[in-house]
Amino acid sequence: MAPVGGTAVQDHVALAEIELCGELIIAASAAEDRLSLESIDEVLRVSEERAD
Repeated sequence: MAPVGGTAVQDHVALAEIELCGELIIAASAAEDRLSLESIDEVLRVSEERAD
């Protein structure tokens, strides 16, 4: 049972990963075929990370 008093801990890395997984699920469900590697990279913003 979680302690009372608002002592919840947030794992920002885990939350970011969950958000990216959600974005992948949305993209995959909207696609007519399998997502290409380029599409996956675009959804995950991989090229933006490489540019930084």
